[in-house]
Amino acid sequence: MSLEEFLLTNEKQVRMSFFFGMLAFIGMWEFIAPKRALSVSKLIRWANNLGLVFFNSIILRVLFPAAAVGMAAFATEQGWGLFNYFEVPGGLAIIASIVIMDLIIYIQHVMVHAIPLLWRLHRVHHADLDYDVTTGARFHTIEIILSMLIKFATIVLLGPPVVAVIMFEIILNATAMFNHGNISLPKTLDKYLRLILVTPDMHRVHHSVEDDEANSNFGFSLPWWDRIFGTYRAQPRAGHKEMTIGINKYRDPKLVSWLPGLLVLPFIGKMSGYVINRRQWDDGKKNIKEE
Repeated sequence: MSLEEFLLTNEKQVRMSFFFGMLAFIGMWEFIAPKRALSVSKLIRWANNLGLVFFNSIILRVLFPAAAVGMAAFATEQGWGLFNYFEVPGGLAIIASIVIMDLIIYIQHVMVHAIPLLWRLHRVHHADLDYDVTTGARFHTIEIILSMLIKFATIVLLGPPVVAVIMFEIILNATAMFNHGNISLPKTLDKYLRLILVTPDMHRVHHSVEDDEANSNFGFSLPWWDRIFGTYRAQPRAGHKEMTIGINKYRDPKLVSWLPGLLVLPFIGKMSGYVINRRQWDDGKKNIKEE
């Protein structure tokens, strides 16, 4: 049996295995050698963050039973999308599909920071007072639904091979948990790894309370888009251990660490701009060196 046949036959089992495997692996790494001290009880955060993940999974299963893989299979059957209109070698189509879908995720991520209405949803992800593996899966239910609709539209237009969609979902899920890990990599390894993969130190900058730092390093899997589009920032000014995680206006653990608060957070407060190019610091200042 080829890898493609194995993935097509065991898609759900493989995805679940990667999810729980990465959760256990990164979670154990965080327990043994955490990068930062936590400010909120790990038990409370994990229970509520994972509770939101479980709730979102139920809602998605009800609304979209076939999910992205089912849409990819349907698009293939109907001959929809770029890769179904043109003859493209299988391997090239798979690699190109994964890269293009990752670019779409980057663009989507930029937009949820740039548009105030979408930022209200996305701030559930950023309001976490700590940064660990569960933060990588903590998103408001409405944002998850919108993300699935964007993914459907991408699949219809692109026409990716079904196996490419499966691989993309696995990669995105695994890398999101990895780069949200409260873990450290050796300086040299991080320096070179972030040329091909978003590392925890690279993405942690994005969860800073400082606007210009939060509006940088949008990539989830591939780091190239941030460098190409000028949104890359090497390190946080205060350093990884001293930087403040979260959003300045939302620091109450009852609101940002408990499931009921997470669900109502987008509807709290007046509508205000969250301008993506707002800068409170001189861009000419040098980033601090690696810790």
